[in-house]
Amino acid sequence: MKILIGWEDTEQVDLMTMYLGAGDNDITIATSKEHFSASLLSIKDLSVVLLSTRFPDLEASFELFKEIRAIRPQTPIVCGCMSEDIYRLARYMMAGMKSYILRDPNGDFLFLLNAMMESVVESVKAEREQKLAEKLREEVESVRKLQETIVPKNIKPPVGYRACARYEPSQVKVLGGQAVTMAGGDYYDLFGLKSNKFVVLVGDASGHGMKACMSVITMHTLVRMLKDDEHLKPSDFVATVNRNLCEQAIVSADGGFITLAYGILNGDTHEFQWCSAGHPSPLIQSMETGEVRNVSDEEVGGMPLGLFEGAEYEQHSFTIPPKSRLLFYTDGLQEAFPDLEVHVEFGIAGISATMKKNVAEPIEKVMAALFDDSNAFTQGNGRHDDTSVVFIERF
Repeated sequence: MKILIGWEDTEQVDLMTMYLGAGDNDITIATSKEHFSASLLSIKDLSVVLLSTRFPDLEASFELFKEIRAIRPQTPIVCGCMSEDIYRLARYMMAGMKSYILRDPNGDFLFLLNAMMESVVESVKAEREQKLAEKLREEVESVRKLQETIVPKNIKPPVGYRACARYEPSQVKVLGGQAVTMAGGDYYDLFGLKSNKFVVLVGDASGHGMKACMSVITMHTLVRMLKDDEHLKPSDFVATVNRNLCEQAIVSADGGFITLAYGILNGDTHEFQWCSAGHPSPLIQSMETGEVRNVSDEEVGGMPLGLFEGAEYEQHSFTIPPKSRLLFYTDGLQEAFPDLEVHVEFGIAGISATMKKNVAEPIEKVMAALFDDSNAFTQGNGRHDDTSVVFIERF
C-alpha cells in the first residue's frame, strides 16, 4: 500500500514508521502542512490517507481533508481522533471520511494502524468491484434491449402455414452471486418477400456477450438491406452476406464468425430452398407418423460467415409435405448438458424425443416443451449457451 500520513505528534511518527513500514507498504509521513500538500500532489497510485484531526491544528485539519477530497476523490481517508474530539468527526463523516481510529493516551492504537489501513483499502476495492459489476449489468442490459429490437414481430407465413420462434439467452453469475442475462450471439428472422415467398434464417455468432451480440446486429442490418434482392438464390444471398461481413471488424476480430441457416419457402409450390454456412441442418417431422429426421441425408457443410471472403455455398431444396413441421435451431438447444464427469448432451435424440411425444400439440406448446426439456436435462445448471428455435408447420 502507498500511505500518506499527516500527523502532528512527532513522538509517534517513529512508531508509525516501524508499524506501517513493514512488508510492502510505502509510507510518507508529513509533519508540516506544506510537506503534506506537496506529497498529496506528487505520490502516484496513492492507496489511503491517514489524517489526524489535529494536524496541523483542529481547524486546519478539516481544510486539508477537503483538499484531499478535491485532489484525490477516489482515495479513502482514515482520520485519527482524540476521544475528546470525537464530536468533531460528524463533519468529516458528512464530507466523505471512510473510517476513523481513536487515539488512546498510551498510544496502543498504533498497533492497529496496519490492520486498519489494509481493511479500508480492501473495503474500497470491494465497493469498486461491486460498482463495476453493477455497471456491467447495466451495459449488458442496454445491449440486450438493443438485441430485442431486431427480433421479428407479427410473423406472417404464407397461407397454409404456421410459424413461431423463440430466443432465450444464457445467464452468468457475477459478483454477489446475482445472475446476469447476457446479451448473446443467437439470431433469427422471418419475413415475407414478393411472389408469396417467406424467408427463414437462424444464425449464431461465436462467443458470448456484447461482441457476439453486435456481430448479429451487424448481420441483421446486412440481411435487411439485401432482402428485396429476390433475384439472389439462397446460396448467392449467403455468399453476399459473407463478403460484407468479412469487411466488418466487429465480426472477424479475434477469429470471430457466424454460422447461418438461410432458406426461402415458396408458398405456392411448397418448395424450400436453403443454404447452410456451418449451421446445423433443420429437422423435419411428419405429424402423421411422428418421425423426425434430418432434411438432408448427406452431411451439409459450408464455411461460417466472416472467415473467408471468397467462400462458396451449396444450395439444397426439398418440398415440405402436408402435415409436416420444420425445425431450425441453434446449438444451445442441442448442446445442453448436466454438470457431470461424463459429458452427455441433450442432442438430436433429446430434440426428437420431445417433438415425438408432443406431436399432437400446437407448435407453440412443442416449442415450450423443447426449452423445458432441454433445461431439465441440465439438472439445474441451465443451458450454457444462447438458444434459438424456429418452427414452420404446413397443416
